[in-house]
Amino acid sequence: MTITADALSGADWFTSSYSDGHGGNCVQGARLADGVMALRDSKNPHGPAFVVDGGAWAAFVEALDGGQF
Repeated sequence: MTITADALSGADWFTSSYSDGHGGNCVQGARLADGVMALRDSKNPHGPAFVVDGGAWAAFVEALDGGQF
């Protein structure tokens, strides 16, 4: 699901440890209730945010860890 990041008031956004840290390509995430994960572009904090079901997020991270991408 895609919504605006502003609609997630109270979300505690963090910057990915894989982001470059120099104000460039930064992905931010926020853990929401029930394992749901929200993602946004740090350069556009009021723009769209992708909201991913907890199970789908866990499967995605597992696939990354397994080298599938």
